[in-house]
Amino acid sequence: MTEEYAASRYEEACALLPGRLRAAALTLPLHQKAETEEIRLRIGRTVFLTLPGGEEPIPRTTVTRSDLEQVLDRATEYSRYAAAETIRRGYVTAAGGFRVGLCGTALPGGEGNEGVRDVSSLVIRIPRVREGAALPVLPALLEDGRPVSTLLLSPPGGGKTTLLRDLVRLLSQGTEGCAPCRVALVDERGELAAVHRGRPQLEVGCHTDVMDGCPKHLAVPMLLRAMTPQVIALDEVALPADVEAVCAAAGCGAALLATAHAASPEELKSRPVGRALLDCGVFRRAVWIEGRGSARQCRAERLP
Repeated sequence: MTEEYAASRYEEACALLPGRLRAAALTLPLHQKAETEEIRLRIGRTVFLTLPGGEEPIPRTTVTRSDLEQVLDRATEYSRYAAAETIRRGYVTAAGGFRVGLCGTALPGGEGNEGVRDVSSLVIRIPRVREGAALPVLPALLEDGRPVSTLLLSPPGGGKTTLLRDLVRLLSQGTEGCAPCRVALVDERGELAAVHRGRPQLEVGCHTDVMDGCPKHLAVPMLLRAMTPQVIALDEVALPADVEAVCAAAGCGAALLATAHAASPEELKSRPVGRALLDCGVFRRAVWIEGRGSARQCRAERLP
C-alpha cells in the first residue's frame, strides 16, 4: 500500500465532514493523512485523529451539534430511515466503506436498543485495503493446498480485520499454492466488505458471498445451508454465542477464519471466550500480529 493511496482514503473520508472542518483536515501533511486510522468528533471539542501513536488534535477546530448532524446526513445519503437498522446498533456504513460509529442517548426498548438520539460524538473509521498483507503467512495456513481453520490474534487496533480481509481475498481469487475457494464472509458490523446498497466497497474476492449486518450465531447456519462454503470468515469473536457459532460449524467441512482480541497466548487463555475457542478444537493455526504501523509483523504457529 503506497503512502499516496493511504492518504487518498483519508481525503475521501474527509468528504463526510462539514466544509470548515474538511478544510482544516485537508491541510495536514501527506504522511499524517496516510497514517490516520480514525477521525473523531465530539461536541464542544477539537477534532482528533487516531494515529498509531495515539490521538492527535487538528488545531483550530471545534465540533458543534450541527457538524455531527451534517456528517450523519452525508453518511446516510440524507435517508436516516433507510439506515435505521444499523443506527440502532450504533453505526452507519457510508459509500466508500467508511464506518461511522455514533454515541449519544440510547433508546432501549423490548429486548434491545431502538436507536440513538442526541448524538454527542462520532468516529469515522478509515479502512484501507492492504493487498498482499496476508501473502507472507498464507503458506503456513495451508495443508495439501487447502486452508485450515485459523485464529488471527492481536490487541485492539492491531490489524486483524485488515489481515482477515486480505486472506479472504486471496483464498477467494486463488493463489499459486491454493485453488480459488468459495468463501462465506460474515460481516456483522460492516467492516470487512463494507457493503453499501448490496455491493462490497472493499475488495474481498470474486468467489466471496457476504452476509452483512447479521449476528454470527444466526449467519453461520444460514450460510452453511444456503451457500455451501469451503471457507467461513468472521471478525471479532467476542461473545459466548459467537463461540457457539464456531463450534456448530466445526463438522461442516469448511475451514474457519476468525479474529479475536489477545496480545499473547497467556492473555487469550485467561479469557473465557479465548479458552472456549481453544478448547473447541476447531482451530489448527494461530497468527499473532505484533507491533503497529510500519513495524507490524505476523507470526504463524500450529495449535496443539
